[in-house]
Parts: sequence; C-alpha cells; structure tokens
Amino acid sequence: MNTENSLKGDRIIAQVPSLADKTLRINLNTNIYGTFAEIGAGQETVRHFFRSGGSARTIAKAMSAYDKDFSDDIYGIEEDGRYVTESRLKKMLSHEVDLMESRLSREKHPTKIFFSYANTVATIDFAKQFKGHGWVGIRYQLDPEEDYNEISLHIQFKETDTKLQQETLGTLGVNLIYGAFYKYRDPKVLISYLYDHLDKDQLEIDTINFSGPRFAQVDNRLMSLQLVKFGMTDAVMFTPDGHNILPATMLYKKNILALRGSFRPVTKVNMDMYQKSMDMFLKDKKVDKENTLVIFEITLSNLAFEGEIDEADFIDRAELLCSLGQTVMISNFREYYKVVEYFANYTKERMVLAMGVSNLVYIFDEKYYRHLSGGILEAFGKLFYRDLKVFLYPMLDESGEIITSENLKVHPRLKELYKFFKFNGKLVDIENPDSTILGVFSRDVLKMINKGEAGWEQMLPEGIANLIKDKKLFDYDHSRSLEAKK
Repeated sequence: MNTENSLKGDRIIAQVPSLADKTLRINLNTNIYGTFAEIGAGQETVRHFFRSGGSARTIAKAMSAYDKDFSDDIYGIEEDGRYVTESRLKKMLSHEVDLMESRLSREKHPTKIFFSYANTVATIDFAKQFKGHGWVGIRYQLDPEEDYNEISLHIQFKETDTKLQQETLGTLGVNLIYGAFYKYRDPKVLISYLYDHLDKDQLEIDTINFSGPRFAQVDNRLMSLQLVKFGMTDAVMFTPDGHNILPATMLYKKNILALRGSFRPVTKVNMDMYQKSMDMFLKDKKVDKENTLVIFEITLSNLAFEGEIDEADFIDRAELLCSLGQTVMISNFREYYKVVEYFANYTKERMVLAMGVSNLVYIFDEKYYRHLSGGILEAFGKLFYRDLKVFLYPMLDESGEIITSENLKVHPRLKELYKFFKFNGKLVDIENPDSTILGVFSRDVLKMINKGEAGWEQMLPEGIANLIKDKKLFDYDHSRSLEAKK
C-alpha cells in the first residue's frame, strides 16, 4: 500500500492510504454503488475512481450539468438565482438518490448500498478577485435496509490557480467518500481525515453537518467545534436549533451586535447586556431590526482548560444559549480587532461589540499587541476603522463602586487614547442596566453549582436553572444540592 507521513493537528498518522488506494478499496467493494454529480470544477472526484480500476462496480453514473438551463431543468430553479448554495447541493443529492431508487431494482441488487456524491462549486475568477468556494456532500447507505445518511460541507479555496483548485476538490471528494464508508463510526476522526493529502493553505472547511440513522447521536455543534479546533477555519456558527450554518450567509450585509463571554453559564447579566444593547442599537435610524444579527461569541481559548478543550462543557454552554434562541459563534480570535476584521469580510453595515468593563480593560492592555509592529495603535486602528461602537456594561468593583466609562482607570500612557475614542462616540455606556445584578459573575455561579450551594438559580435567566438541573449540566448533582440545603 502506498503511504505517506501526514501531520493531523496534534497527532501524527504514520500511514495514510493514497488516493488510488482509497478509490480502489471502494471500487472493489461489490456492495457500494452510486452516482457522481459535479458542477463547476470538472469531474475531478469521479476521475480518481475511473483511474484506479474496477470503477464499473462502483459508478452507476457520472455527470456535470454545467449549462444553467440544463441544471435548472434537472434540479429546479433556486429562488435566489444562485447555484453554489446548500439548497442546490441538497436538491442534487435528493434528485440523484431518487433516480437510483427508481431505476435500480432492490430485488436485483439486494446487497447494494447506494450513494450519491455531489458538489456545486465556483473556482477562482479570471480577475482573481474571488478565490472561489463550494458545497460538497454525500448521501449514502451503510445497510440496504437502512435509510440514507448525509454529510455536507462548505469549502473556501485558498489557492490562486483554477487547476490547483480542481485537483484539491478531487482530493477532498475522495477523502469524503472514503471517510463516509470507512470512518463513520467516529465523525471527529472522519473530519480530520478530510485533509489527507491536503494542506490547510489549500482549503478551508467552514461548515459541516451530519444527519441520518448512523449519525443520530451526533451533535453538529460539536462537529463545528472540531473545525476550529483542528485549524480548518477561524470561526463557525450555529443556529438555535443546533444546525451549523455558513457564516458568510448569516453575516452578509447584516448589522451585527456581538457579545463575547464565557457564558459558563449564561447569566442575567449577559442577557441584560444583550437586551439593553439591542434597545440602544435599534435607536440608530440606519439599523433595521429585520436586518440585524445578534451573535454570542465564545473564543477557543475560553473553552480550553489546562490546555485541553472540554467538549462536554462546550455543549453545556451551547445548550443554554440555544435554549434562549441565540445564534452562537465559536472562533479562535483572541483579540477583538480580529473579530471585527472577520465580520468586515461580509458586511459594511453597523457593528456593535457589547462587553463588560473587565473586557474593555483587556482591550487596553498593551501586552496583548506586542506581536504587532504598530502595537496597540495598530490594533485600535483595525478595531475602530469600520463603523463600530463599543457598548459598555458597568461593573461592581470590590469596594462596591459602580465602574463605567466615566470613572474607568486605564494606564496613564493610554489615557489620551482612551479619551479619543470615548469623546468620538466610539465608546458608549449601556443605558439603564439592572443595578441589582451587577454583582453576578458566571464564575461564582459555576462554583456554587459545583459545590451544591443554594441561591445560584436566581442569578440566571428564567428557565436556565431548570435546564441545568434536568440535564445535569456543568456537573450539577441533585443529591449534593439537597445535602447543602440541610
């Protein structure tokens, strides 16, 4: 078997099957049988299967509906008129699977497990202004008596040559199909294998979703986390229903209100900050509520404890935020200016970062910008270059004094910089905060939960305490709580 050394995140896989080995193994499996429908970058995936030999055992059909009229006639017309969309991919997969089922007799092929692989892709344009992107997916069986499973993902090309992008797409397609059939038992491992024979400077995977009987227990939010954890993308997003969504789709031309925090757990302070910030944001005549997106952001560093990411803890936080109807973003952006730069890739509309005083103090700490040649001035130039404001939520300090932008103390060297942004309206105190909850901190609530102390329930939004108890989130122990009450 042809092998090569391959670095996969923090693990080294000594032997990775070649593309030829992967396709040949599938071709020699007499039960795997299906179709390939590839639009936009040639038939790059199926080409590997044809070349490896024995393809007649695997390929029922291979096609490319390049002409838009042909494509529309086969798969239907998209409401938005676009072709490189998740909706298009879903229609392609459904159509091709339906054809398989209608044209091939189960009586004649009782042991066959059918599949349909599809992609809809736009490679780099001639002006090289847009590097290209695409949707890739497979709908497939693992048992002829079972329903279909599905894996779909979105990619961003990083290479600046059409031919290289085509080859990259073909490699990814082979990895996906091979992983779907032979690595499905551990979706996290399957995700890491998508980069076999690929490098992260060739391709970015920023969205992935699993569904079907074999993935019934898979939490797609956790799969989203893997993409950031493995360095496949900088940020991922998921909706309140737990479905991973393409960030570009969510952020495109939107006004954005973003709140960063640990949300461990989400408290009344977090929600008061959000609600009061939203009220202020909507007072701006240029901000339309229907075109405004609220994002609760958690950084990767905030999820790591002793160097390791606690996945159960992440799911607990996500569970609570989703129950409150919030859209969540996981990112590897430690600095705030990187978050703003990321948003600016997709929108030129209004942006607000809502934060507590402690977070603002962090922003004004020069040590976090030593890697920049321009230091903190460069960071602030990037942070406030766009139409951005910071809404500041007050904090109750140890002496009982309420700290706002008016009495916040920064390093003397940065005092004038602080005044500049405040007096230019970039830094605004949140109006009418709930003064009765200023002493509530997530870390204190978490300690109370872990120790079984009473009283933490009143510090959380309505329904959150019951959810923590019912699902035993954050290691909640009912018996320990009862003991503490005695």
